[in-house]
Parts: sequence; C-alpha cells; structure tokens
Amino acid sequence: MFFGEGGTSAMKSTQECLPEVQAKDLTRMNNVPAHEVLPTIPEWFRNRSVLITGATGFMGKVLLCKLLMSCPDVEKVYLLVREKKGVDPQSRLSSLVQLEPFKDLRVNHPERLKKLTVVSGDITAENLNLSVENRELLTREVSVVFHSAANVKFDVPLKNAIQMNTAGVKNLIALCKQMRKLQSLIYLSTAYTHCGEKILEDRPYPSPMMPEQAISLVEMLDSDILDVMTPKLLKDMPNTYAFSKALAEDLINRSNLPAGVARPSIVIASWKEPAPGWVENLNGPTGIMIGAAKGVIRSVLCDGSHVLDAIPCDIAVNAVIALAWKVGLESPAKPIYMNVTESGENPLTWGQSLAYGRKHAFENPFSGILWYPRGGVTNNKYFHMLCVFFLHLLPAYFVDALCLLTGNKPFLVRVQSRVSWGMKLVSYYMMKQWIFRNDRMKELRDQLLPADKEVFFMDTKAYDWDEYMKTYILGARKYILKEDPATLPKARKIFALYWLADIAVMFLVSAGVLWFLYSKLFTITSTRTLRIVNEL
Repeated sequence: MFFGEGGTSAMKSTQECLPEVQAKDLTRMNNVPAHEVLPTIPEWFRNRSVLITGATGFMGKVLLCKLLMSCPDVEKVYLLVREKKGVDPQSRLSSLVQLEPFKDLRVNHPERLKKLTVVSGDITAENLNLSVENRELLTREVSVVFHSAANVKFDVPLKNAIQMNTAGVKNLIALCKQMRKLQSLIYLSTAYTHCGEKILEDRPYPSPMMPEQAISLVEMLDSDILDVMTPKLLKDMPNTYAFSKALAEDLINRSNLPAGVARPSIVIASWKEPAPGWVENLNGPTGIMIGAAKGVIRSVLCDGSHVLDAIPCDIAVNAVIALAWKVGLESPAKPIYMNVTESGENPLTWGQSLAYGRKHAFENPFSGILWYPRGGVTNNKYFHMLCVFFLHLLPAYFVDALCLLTGNKPFLVRVQSRVSWGMKLVSYYMMKQWIFRNDRMKELRDQLLPADKEVFFMDTKAYDWDEYMKTYILGARKYILKEDPATLPKARKIFALYWLADIAVMFLVSAGVLWFLYSKLFTITSTRTLRIVNEL
C-alpha cells in the first residue's frame, strides 16, 4: 500500500481509523454547540437499512464492501439480484462474498456479512418481479437506495439499453415512492451523459427526448426497425449507453424524491481499497493497457495531449456514499448532481498514461505475451489505419497461417477483429476533450468531518500517477489475468527473449527494405547507364 506525493507516509486501514473516528467524534460533540453538530457518515447510516442494485458489478462490489467495513452499524443491506445463467440469486451472493473485495470481511468481520439479504428481482421488469413479501419488506425497512445496476456496453442495441438503463430506473422510482422511510436515493450515472456539451457542470441538462416516449417506442417496435432509427434518435450522442443514461437522469430529476445523481468519469482500478490496484474487468483504459502490454494493440487512435479524466474506483465509491449522507441530511426538493471527476486537480494526459503504463509493463511484464510491446498513439486517422493494417492485421494473418500449417486452431484474426471493434467504440472518448466542473464534489469533500475525510477519502490530488500506474499494472496482472506475483522473474526472462527476437525481426525487416530499395536503385542506375552507353 502506498500514498503518492502529498499523502501520508503510511496508510491506515479503515478499521484502524475507526477508534480515532470515535475519539474525534466525542471531541467534536463536546466542543461544538449541539445545533451545529453533524453526524459522521457511519453515525448517519447507523440502524438504517440499505438497498443496492448492481452489487455484483465492478463499482457495486466496492460500494457494498465499503459500507460493511466503514459503516459497521448499518442495520441491513438488501441486494436486488436476479437469476443469471441458471444460477439462483442466493448462490450468486455466496460466490460474491468469496471474491477479493470481501477478503477482510470474511477473515476479520464475518458477522457483518450476515447483514446481507438477497432479494430476488429484475430491474427491467415492472414491479421488479418482486414477491409480495419482498416488496412489503423493502417498502417497510429501506431508507437508503443505491442504484448502480446498468448495462455498460457501448454497442448494446437500443432496445436493451433502454430496457435496462432507462425503464429500470423508472421501475425503481416506482418502488422508492412506496418506501415509507426513504431518505436518500443515489443514482450512479456517468459524466458522459451529455457529450454534445464541451463544459459539463453539476446540474441537470435537457433530456434528448422524453424517457417515457423512448420506453414506449422500444416496447412497440421490433429490434430491426429500432436499429435503423437509432442513429437519428442518438443525434450527437456517441452510443446507446450515454443516450439511455441521459434519459434516466431526467426520470430522477422529475421523481420528487430525495435524490442524488453521481456522475463518475472513467472509473479505473482502486487506489487503496479493497486492495491496491484491484480491478476486475477489461473496460476502458484497462483493456487498452492489457492489450498493449500483451503486444496485441500496437496503435491507438488518440490525442495524447488530451487530459484523461479517470478516477480510482474507491475514491468514486467514497464520493457516492458521502453524497447519500448529504442528500439524507438536506432532503433536497430537487436532486443533487455531482460530477465525480478529477477535473484538472491532478491532471494526466493520455500520452502520459501511455508512458507510465509502458514503463511499468516493461518492468513487470505479463506472462504469455504475443510479442514484444511496441507502438503508440496517433491522432491521425489515416496513419492509424495504416498502422492497423501493417501492425495488427498482417501479423494476425501470418500467425493464423502458421497455426493452420502446424495443425493448431487459428485465433489471432478473430482477436484482432474484436480488438478493432472495441477500439473503435472508445476512440470517440480519446479524441475529444471535455471540461468537467466538480465544484459539488469539492464542496462535499470540504463539508466532511475530519474523521470522515480519513475514512471516506476523496482527494484526487493525494496520489502520484506514476506510482499509481505501477499498482494498476500489478493489479491487472493479479486480479484479471490471475498471474501470481511469483511468476514475475520468469516473465521478465521471457520478456527479454522477446525483446531480442523483436530486435532481430526489426533488423531483418529493415535490411530487407534497404536491400529492396538498393536493388531498385541499382536496376534503375544500370538501365540508365546502359541507355547512355547505347546512345554513344
């Protein structure tokens, strides 16, 4: 564990901070007039029951873990979980708590896991497919709701995106309006809901269309017709994900519930909790980083001078929990919007992220790389297409041809096809620059009590990107690729052999090109000489 520049030299765990939190709370309560005393976040969550949707997702896991670790007196945490691929909700919960984020809870606080209760339901279904008993339970007991369930794929068909990300919010709002104790509803949106705007502030924006109309549209029309209509409906929206989330924000805005809308930017691996570098999916920069380090991605269409607004998942989750506290204290008539973004406080460009990633991937290489990683970023579309042809496609066909000749199954053309499609989807975000205002997050950070600032850390200036990227690389290696740290020495030796092979190939290719040019030049020169001799 570590802190970047400007941080503390040794990090305290959440659990170690709790006695200090309690001591500071007593001092605060003794020295401050009663009418000015605010409850700490753990105090506010005490004896309250919470409902979380999307707890099996990336941020959902961190959110659930953080609540149980840092708000130990929360009454109950209900998880809305549906059956998936034949696995029932209770079995999914059993598998969930065996994962890395819950390791500390399993070992040191197993009693807190007993606060978890699975509620079988489906966010896309009317009434969430809740049984009568479960509906009564939730409407009677729950006072805080975190809605993080979403389909985060950029290329999902419009019908699926609207059903999950828009109709799902409508269905949840209907349930929340029946909750007798509801004090805080937090909706996890995205900072990229209104990409047509260059400056994105902590406020609602006009909806691209009435969400109710969009829901009715996808219910009435066939998928084929919707696919044809999608480009016209999206207008300046880059994909169905952003479109459906923008519609959902409008539903929250008109819900008349005590609500908050958290808009995280690009959520990346954790800084400190539940473990440094913890990450579990290949979305966004993580997939690019692994693909480049494996030697699969060698050219990225990206403006390296643009700022990459990325935020570690634990800082994003802390901000989301703090927003729930703020909404609960203020009971706002209209939702509180908050951009959970870096916003230039600790800027990192795409070019810098590539440099840091390359540095630490070279020092801590992955096992089973395809080739020695080279390449870079370019903002020239045509040069990128040229690089893709020569550095992605030609090698892929060459390797697959060798596979066929040796009796093995070809794979690389298929992999490169998927990589190209994925890179096409994210290049929109790497070629544009937005300015995110995060005044509300700064205000909330300052509003936190001293004890909460330690436990629910939200300072994006506290870490050093160079050190963080090392942790990110090691985390991806450990948690996504499942590579034991003990394999690093062997991986470094193999990496060195790939470097030698790459040098040899580059030498041979360069020699071949030079020989070709020399041959052509020699032929042209000889032809001209013979012509001159003949003329004489």
